[in-house]
Amino acid sequence: MDEERAAYLDLVLVGGREPTTIVQVPYDPRWPLRFHDLAARVHRALGPAALAVEHIGSTAVAGLPAKPIVDMLLLVADVGDEPAYVPALEASGFALRVREERHRMLRTAARDVHLHVYEPGQPDVRDYLDLRDWLRASAADRDLYAATKARLARQAWVDMNEYADAKTDTVRQILGRARAWRCGPG
Repeated sequence: MDEERAAYLDLVLVGGREPTTIVQVPYDPRWPLRFHDLAARVHRALGPAALAVEHIGSTAVAGLPAKPIVDMLLLVADVGDEPAYVPALEASGFALRVREERHRMLRTAARDVHLHVYEPGQPDVRDYLDLRDWLRASAADRDLYAATKARLARQAWVDMNEYADAKTDTVRQILGRARAWRCGPG
């Protein structure tokens, strides 16, 4: 990790960087059920302030090995207006972990749920959904992604962000094919 990236993470990570061991487990068919329970909790906490809640990440793709962390995407009207959603989510068992200009991430105390918060229309929102949908549709890219994650999981990482950064090239390749698929010919 270069010094600039490390300094950025030190700035945006609430509580600082945390050493981690990446563990990949076989797909668990209970993950979608867990997501639905968690989405209901978010909707109860936020009411209409929760514009949308989506299951994203590897646990949202049937058959894909994953870290046993359910990733969720929450859309709110204004990410910067933390009082409109963070206190209610904290009262519901989430803690703020990442504070970036256009993104917040909260997680559970058990660190088994990551709730990514964005405003509608942000490019990262489309990326998360395109990646999920394409991995559901493409066995070849699902296998490529699984192999990449398995290889990277065998390495030591300073924190989860370093591991995520290491997947970037593979994710970009897959997103290129996902966008071509979504947009169709011509």
